[in-house]
Amino acid sequence: MRKVVVEPGDSRVHDEDEWRGAIVLLERGRIELVCSDGDQRTFLRGDVLWLDGLPVRALRNPGPEPAVLIAISRRPARH
Repeated sequence: MRKVVVEPGDSRVHDEDEWRGAIVLLERGRIELVCSDGDQRTFLRGDVLWLDGLPVRALRNPGPEPAVLIAISRRPARH
């Protein structure tokens, strides 16, 4: 489990490896996903996201409070 905080007015470049295989809960705040075609989608506290394999360019926080994302993923298999 990882916590990612995006401060108000800030954005974060989407790194697919960071979100690979993770279910993401927006625990607090609001987040906009900016897609590679310029389209945007807004998500609010309590929404569950899957960011793996999507054409997302950036995550942006347009709100007045920090956006807190909780990413839950499996641990890598040990060999």
